[in-house]
Amino acid sequence: MFRIRETGSTVTTEILAGITTFITMSYIIFVNPNILSQTGMDFNALVVVTCLASALGTFLMAVMADYPIALAPGMGLNAFFAFTVVLGMKINGQPVTWQMALAAVFIEGAIFAVLTLFSIREAVMNAIPKSLKIGISAGIGLFVAFIGLQSAGIVVDNQATLLGLGSLRNNVPMMMSLLGLFIMAVLTALNVKGALLIGIIAITAVSAALGLTPIPEKFVSTPPSITPLLCKFDFSLINSMDFWIIVFTFFFVDFFDTLGTLVGVCNRSGLLDENGNLPRAKGALLSDALATMAGAAMGTSTVTSYVESSSGVAQGGRTGLASIVTALLFVAAIFFTPIVGIVPGYATAPALVIVGIYMMMSLRDVNYDDWTELIPSLLGFFMMPLAYSIAVGIEFAIVSYVVIKILTGKFKDVSWLMVALSIIFVAKEFLA
Repeated sequence: MFRIRETGSTVTTEILAGITTFITMSYIIFVNPNILSQTGMDFNALVVVTCLASALGTFLMAVMADYPIALAPGMGLNAFFAFTVVLGMKINGQPVTWQMALAAVFIEGAIFAVLTLFSIREAVMNAIPKSLKIGISAGIGLFVAFIGLQSAGIVVDNQATLLGLGSLRNNVPMMMSLLGLFIMAVLTALNVKGALLIGIIAITAVSAALGLTPIPEKFVSTPPSITPLLCKFDFSLINSMDFWIIVFTFFFVDFFDTLGTLVGVCNRSGLLDENGNLPRAKGALLSDALATMAGAAMGTSTVTSYVESSSGVAQGGRTGLASIVTALLFVAAIFFTPIVGIVPGYATAPALVIVGIYMMMSLRDVNYDDWTELIPSLLGFFMMPLAYSIAVGIEFAIVSYVVIKILTGKFKDVSWLMVALSIIFVAKEFLA
């Protein structure tokens, strides 16, 4: 079914990749409920819903597209859902409830599904030149590494320079992360399979042995009901323009975050075709749209593809079997949340750094002799971590590509779709 041998992989490799992806992104099981519960949504139900939505989306990606890419409620999108929309907005003087926000997410997912069925999302993805796809892939790598360094406490806020180096003094999490980074780096250099997974487990074990990570009294728990969140849509504000602005914002961020993640992860794993396009793109994009609709019905914010999937790809994952394993682990996590919860953030942070380095290796394929290709590619590369947004990095890459190509007389390199996207991006910034 997954043509594992054709991709040069093995069943063992795919299983290890699926486990690695799950462990790297398992933080979402607790982070998503923490964020969304600020709106008054039931925390315990959110834990179950997060697992179910992630499992369903990842399973759909496996069977509809055969890619080693996991899905879950998107970070950033859940914060926008909770703090900007529900806690920060009013429509016609009326506060936006989480039920109204779920309705907006469901509509966004439905629009995505329609656009995917008509191949519009696929056309946008294929219209992006190969040089930009390389820059996007590497940019996501730099972004992921940056997030890992932040999570490890190695990179911290600095009022004078924006960013600075964290202090090792009395900073056990930072020391543990550095230890994990060296373990993973050495094992990766020695071509040890499951290097990232071994590193994560090793640091978790050391943390538990030192008493830094509390061992739960019980490993199995009965999952609570999701009834408080199930199908709690409120479409009462659907006739308001402000409501559709919320829908558009969810739509825009999800569209380009998903596009960037799919292109980035698949480019680095060699899954793009000779023209730099994504085979089975419709299945991948449709699984994302259906997962968003199902997630909203269950009671969570937008479900999207996760860049942490690249940790599994770095372990050799190439097929949907890795995603099946990840999906099954999300289902199991519903009953074993105490065990999942003992993996500290400083154990997974170094894995993100290694994954980021792995993805940045794609920069070697950039055409350094053509400045009209190089500058837009690297602008997208730099802007993702600096703006803390995959979508913004894509905007800079596309707009700069169109402008530079046109001003240098290379009109034939620019498609009408790229021009249209550039106009939309620029207009969005002026109207923001």
